[in-house]
Amino acid sequence: MNASSHGLLRQLHERLDELPEAQRSVVRAVLEDPRAAVGATVEQLARQAGVSMPTIVRTCRSFGHESVREFMLALAQDLAVSGSHLHRSVLADDGASEVSSKIIQAAVSSLAELGRRIDPAVIDQVADKLAQAQRIDCYSVGAASTFMASELQSRLFRLGKNSNAIFDAHQQLVSASTLGPQGVAFVVSHVGRMPYTLEAARFARAQGATVVALTQPDTPLAQIADLLLPVSVPQDAVMRVGTEAYLAHLVVIEILMVRLAQKLDPQVAHGLAQFKQLLHRHGFDSAEYSGVRDSNEEGEGDER
Repeated sequence: MNASSHGLLRQLHERLDELPEAQRSVVRAVLEDPRAAVGATVEQLARQAGVSMPTIVRTCRSFGHESVREFMLALAQDLAVSGSHLHRSVLADDGASEVSSKIIQAAVSSLAELGRRIDPAVIDQVADKLAQAQRIDCYSVGAASTFMASELQSRLFRLGKNSNAIFDAHQQLVSASTLGPQGVAFVVSHVGRMPYTLEAARFARAQGATVVALTQPDTPLAQIADLLLPVSVPQDAVMRVGTEAYLAHLVVIEILMVRLAQKLDPQVAHGLAQFKQLLHRHGFDSAEYSGVRDSNEEGEGDER
């Protein structure tokens, strides 16, 4: 019986636990990004799943397909009619429990893959450059990258580093012209091909600054950078920069900032603890601030 007649994607989910471990690895690799799997070679899929090429063939036969080509054709047909355009793993008729489970598992899978691919040596190289830099300017464009660059600049500021988050095209060029050999242009762009940000990165490098890029591998930005922090996650079905990319970028920033803090003066860690205590006692959400606000509101009420 042809598996596609009952929905190959659904069968992959439902029968996952029944399969031998090696075949489960193949199915997980397919479910992680079905559209990418359709276009992959047997060798690529085997490498991604960590199995042999004959295991790919056996897995396809387990679902009623005599060849990998027939299996992939059924998968492509299923994707075309499944309505899973909201998320690569979610089917049109999935309930809340299935949607929650699949999206969480997809995010966990992406972060696990990030953990396997991250290069500690590059993390240390970037942390060393940031520790030595006189100024670090964070460039970005677009809502997602701007959020990341702002978070990065905020973390650098708390570590006592002279840093700026710059989103304007002209200001990025001005920054690039003034960084010099002791400066770092830290460019955040998952898409990695925004023309004016690429121009600023090139100019910063021409002035002797170190260009660090947080982007996908093989993008124009990745090729310009002196140091690359690659983030590779499955393409989002809806957004150019999806939730899994957000999470991966934030995790890389967290790793980098913790490593930077280790390389800086030990007083830096003490300072971070002081900042936290200060905000807890005097920040807008502190009990002290709430008490002052409540007193003022009562006073205004009496005056009325």
